Formats: sequence, C-alpha cells, structure tokens
Amino acid sequence: MSRILYYLFLKPLSMLPLSVLYVFSTGLFYVLYYGAGYRKKVVMGNLRRSFPDKSEQEIKQIASNFYRHLCDLIFESVRMFSMGEEEIRRRAIVTNPEFVKELEAYDKGIVVIAGHYNSWEMMGTAFPMFSKLPVVALYSPIKDPFFSKVLSDSRGKYGLELVPKHEAKAMFKEWNGRPAIYLFGGDQSPTSSKKSFWMEFLNQDTAVAFGTEKFAKEYDCLVVFGDIQKVKRGYYTMTFSLISDKPLEEEHGAITIKHTRKLEEVIRAAPQYWLWTHKRWKRKREDG
Repeated sequence: MSRILYYLFLKPLSMLPLSVLYVFSTGLFYVLYYGAGYRKKVVMGNLRRSFPDKSEQEIKQIASNFYRHLCDLIFESVRMFSMGEEEIRRRAIVTNPEFVKELEAYDKGIVVIAGHYNSWEMMGTAFPMFSKLPVVALYSPIKDPFFSKVLSDSRGKYGLELVPKHEAKAMFKEWNGRPAIYLFGGDQSPTSSKKSFWMEFLNQDTAVAFGTEKFAKEYDCLVVFGDIQKVKRGYYTMTFSLISDKPLEEEHGAITIKHTRKLEEVIRAAPQYWLWTHKRWKRKREDG
C-alpha cells in the first residue's frame, strides 16, 4: 500500500513546482485549522503557557500563522523528493560559510544544534553542500520499512549520512569523534525524565535532552548553534554562532543552557515558525 501511495501520489506530486504546491498548501490550511482542528488543543495550550503575557487574540494569530507555515512545510517536504541540487542551493543558504571554514581548520568534530524551527529538513539535506567534512544526522526510522528507506534516501541524496538512533552509540564509539559535522535537534523530547537536564524554557519547567552536551564532552567537539530563518515562502537561511570551543572546560549543564537559550530567543522573535504541535511538555520533573 505504501508503494502505491508513493508512486501514484507522492512522487508525481513532488514533480510539481512549489508555486503550484502552495495552492494545495493554502487549501490544507483551511482543512487543518478551521475544519479538522489538527492538534489545535495542543498548539493553543503550548502557546498560552509559553506566552502568558500575550492576549488571546495574539495567541490565535500566532496559531493561525503557524498552521499556514506547517502546511507549507508539508508540501515543501513532498517537493524534496524531486528537488534538484540547483533548486535546493537557491532555497537553502548558509549566510556565514567562512565561519564553517574556520571551524574545519580545528580538525575536530563539530556539533551543530538546531531546533524544529522553519525548514530544518531542507537545511539538513542541503548541509553537505557547504562543507568538505562528512555531515551526519541521527534519525528515528518509521515503522514502514519502504517509507523509511524512501525518506532516508531523499534526505541523503546530496551526501547527508543518516544514522538510526539505535545505532548511534556503536557508531560514535567506532568513529571516536572523527572530524565531521554532527547534527543534533536541541528541542527533542528526552526519553526519560530522570536522564534529562531540567531548566526553564518558554516560561515552563522543561526536560531538555542532555545527549548533545554529553556527546560534545565525550569526544571534545566544537559546539555550534544553527539559526534557521525564513526569507520568504520556500527560501531559508542558516547562520552559525559558537556555543563552545572548549566543551571539556564547561560546567555541567552550561552547554545545554546556552543552546536552549539561543533557541528560545529565536522562537520568541517569530514564534509561528516553531513546531507547536509537538507535545513538548508531557514530562514532569520527578521529586528528588
């Protein structure tokens, strides 16, 4: 069934230009926001708790803008199945490539942390075009083996090395922090409350995954934040800033606090571009 869906529907749809796909995106927005109300309760709850100082009208406006952006992301992801190298180079730009070159000169592993903000998928796919180093990203395979392979092949078609999360520990041990760029999601929900780093994020007590900091310290990697911004519909930039070039000298939790605060700053500036459908605050801090 998944093969039929892909070859008869998704693949032909992906061959259409984004200008056409955005017409479908606008239609989907009305269905998800005004009709089905897809995860609307989750989105509105997340926004109200994150911005208690905003009026209900402001919250509704952010939510509406978010759903429009989400629908665009869905059809941009479909387009990615057939998007060529020339097009993706036009749509995904690194604003300070000289910074990447400077980091490469350290001859060390580089951890790049970004959030589920704007088109993280497009920037991740394009990333290997901007560096001579291997670019590695962890991912969670979906249950359908066909779609899992189709997605990983699409995301890796320009050199991105995708590693299933369950293989990450063995891979990192084998590579031993070899010079490469390692992409991490700084806003992933941790798998355990006890193994999380707890801090305030968007006015809420939040469990933050500690794996990024742990990995950076274990392999003495440079740590960089990737700020993904939307220029206009279908066009994005990423700007890098240094979090730490001496992770072994950082106090426990300092790296996690720094990259989380960076993401929070970005979200506050334009909240409609973060993934509000995510049940980010489902975990609660346990006593002790």
